[in-house]
Amino acid sequence: MFSTKNNSTRVIPTATPSITQAFSGQKNENGNFDVTLIPGDGIGPEISRSVKEIFAAAKVPIEWEEVDVTPILKDGKTAIPDESIISVRKNTVALKGPLATPIGKGHVSLNLTLRRTFNLYANVRPCRSIAGYKTPYDDVDTVIVRENTEGEYSGIEHEVVDGVVQSIKLITKDASERVARYAFSYAGSIGRDRVTAVHKANIMKLADGLFLDACKQVSKEFPHIKFNDILLDHACLNLTTDPSVYKDTVLVMPNLYGDILSDLSAGLIGGLGLTPSGNIGHDASIFEAVHGTAPDIAGQDKANPTALILSSIMMLKHMRLDEYAAKIEEAVFKTLADGKHLTGDLGGRASNSEYTKAIIDALE
Repeated sequence: MFSTKNNSTRVIPTATPSITQAFSGQKNENGNFDVTLIPGDGIGPEISRSVKEIFAAAKVPIEWEEVDVTPILKDGKTAIPDESIISVRKNTVALKGPLATPIGKGHVSLNLTLRRTFNLYANVRPCRSIAGYKTPYDDVDTVIVRENTEGEYSGIEHEVVDGVVQSIKLITKDASERVARYAFSYAGSIGRDRVTAVHKANIMKLADGLFLDACKQVSKEFPHIKFNDILLDHACLNLTTDPSVYKDTVLVMPNLYGDILSDLSAGLIGGLGLTPSGNIGHDASIFEAVHGTAPDIAGQDKANPTALILSSIMMLKHMRLDEYAAKIEEAVFKTLADGKHLTGDLGGRASNSEYTKAIIDALE
């Protein structure tokens, strides 16, 4: 199932300083950068520990400022604790494990709350086939930029009458232009010569029509980058038949579509456990594992920390700590290609601790 092909050429793109506010953190009195760590729920603390151990072994100049984002009631509304908000704003960068949101009426998504609190307007999800980990697809290399603040996830819902619920999809020109501008600039920064807008403007003529028009208008600011658009269903079809057609483009889309397509792309390379993610804002950026909390294996040393490790590598590149990012990235993919210390979800029998130690050993 696993080969030993060289993984050193695989690169995880990250945000460009020209779009998101350039990392402005200053070294503390110990000569390190302070970074906010949100361990999360379920397996979150375990995979966060893996990242901390790997960073320590690689001598990354970071000191973790661990915070709890368990919601509190503030003025009658659910809110993130002030200490956590202050930490992220001060450090301008954070790493986040998975957070649980109960299903049902009255529960507010913590992930959504974080995006709104820090205005994290663009979610960047690169998915690329991993040499050494075999899936039915060997040529996946997608980059999805998802509008992160509105759409169907605006949280505007109400019950019209008993048994009839209305959910409102919010699309604005400003948010659409902002994420489109990010996608074009980002495409140029990672060497891609095309941006593709994904939409359903043939059905939602006003909402998706506005998003598409905003992308078209912004494209005029980037004459060196080509622009085209595609319907959501056609994009899904292409991804599952020949994902290589998107190797030269950055896909940009509204919130819900991005949620679906980014997970679909992750499935092509082996799942959410192998997928990094970055949420980009002007005042702060949060990098995260996008898989679930896996409460069924929490505390059993079985969790796969790869997604959070890859997201932490994106974070290091954002912080311009490229040497450390490259060193850890090479060790991760060497361990995956070797195939001797893989967790259960990757077809192996290693524990979280054993997999983490193998990565640390590969650093040397």
